[in-house]
Amino acid sequence: MKRRNLFILLFLLTAGVLLAQNGMSRVGEADPSQIGVDTAQQLLKEVSVTKFEDAGFWTASIPRDLGFVTVRRIEGGPEEKEPIEDEEALGIEEADDYVLGVKVQFYKRSMTHFAVYPSHPLAIEGITKTLSVWVIGRNTKHTLKVLISDTFGKKAELTVGTLNFSGWKRMTVAIPTSIVQRDYHYNNKMGIKVEGFLIECDPAETVGNYYIYFDDLRATTDLFSEVSRDTDDIQDVW
Repeated sequence: MKRRNLFILLFLLTAGVLLAQNGMSRVGEADPSQIGVDTAQQLLKEVSVTKFEDAGFWTASIPRDLGFVTVRRIEGGPEEKEPIEDEEALGIEEADDYVLGVKVQFYKRSMTHFAVYPSHPLAIEGITKTLSVWVIGRNTKHTLKVLISDTFGKKAELTVGTLNFSGWKRMTVAIPTSIVQRDYHYNNKMGIKVEGFLIECDPAETVGNYYIYFDDLRATTDLFSEVSRDTDDIQDVW
């Protein structure tokens, strides 16, 4: 019995170490403070990337022979969404009355996808640790991905999760360390850009009309390098 208890204890300790090394919290969510730590100090802040207030800023696309997609501004939002502490402390008030609605009309069952793009990429200051967005997925097996580009413009797709839930849900994805977010030759060139969202559709559910809604895209980012930048440094923009 003692040997069995010792084995269980060693197993739990090993699992805890591996969990910490992977930067994961006890509830299975990424811990921003443990992702890609490459500096002695960090200044982690949650920032708003977009609140999806202007539908004219967004476009959507789908293969023409498989469906038709439209975007629209819809009044509403998730009741569980909490304000950003720093914005409240600074008295920043930004309109937050609408969400972005996307409607897809499928022509037939097929292996397909559709994408939602901003009119220009959304740059995020600092070194981004996680991205989160509120989504209504209508309990489907479709998969949500976020499209990003790194410091050098190299594009990547990050899987956020399956849309198999009802109502609003805050979906979060960690930015892997393989995404280059810093040019060490230039202290003013860092961070990623959000290029849009990609929804990979489950063929069994590509029938009729499908609706998906987005609200409040946020990032948890390390701003230490931003605030510690030399004010007398010369910008290489000439």
